[in-house]
Amino acid sequence: MTKDKDTIEEYKELEVVNIRLVKEPSIISDVPISNVNDAVNLIQNLIKDFDREAFCTLNLTADGKPISMNIVSIGTLTAAPVSPREVLKSSVLSNASAYIAFHCHPSGNPTPSMDDAVTTQRLKEASEIMEIKLVDHIIVGCGSGRSFSFLAHDLMDGDIVKKCERFKSNKEWER
Repeated sequence: MTKDKDTIEEYKELEVVNIRLVKEPSIISDVPISNVNDAVNLIQNLIKDFDREAFCTLNLTADGKPISMNIVSIGTLTAAPVSPREVLKSSVLSNASAYIAFHCHPSGNPTPSMDDAVTTQRLKEASEIMEIKLVDHIIVGCGSGRSFSFLAHDLMDGDIVKKCERFKSNKEWER
């Protein structure tokens, strides 16, 4: 009985933790993002030379000005793990109204996979619940100077996965 009582006593103490946004030196401009090219020009140089897939977010104010950029995950040659929870964490901490998701394809080919479409759909749904708008998901082809925007291809509204399946079957997005 004494041993159990000691164990119970250990668990009565509840630690208090704080989560804080740590500001790093700024690399983001105060010029609003008004189109896909603005977004690509801002982020592409940061991720274009990665030898593995990297997934990041660009957090925005209500008027489209960049607040912060967050590298959410760095993966392997062909995949990077993406959890909506981790994606939205920096948006919440930055008090962002919206964000743009980015990731890179080390192959240089920015054509999205069906996994990319599913990830975009999941992020869109989670973002709607959190009331933080997912503006676009942009894929940068490392070293090729090419990119793919889900928004520019009219894939951000409705069922993203179904739209992507149609595009893939028609080969409309292959460059």
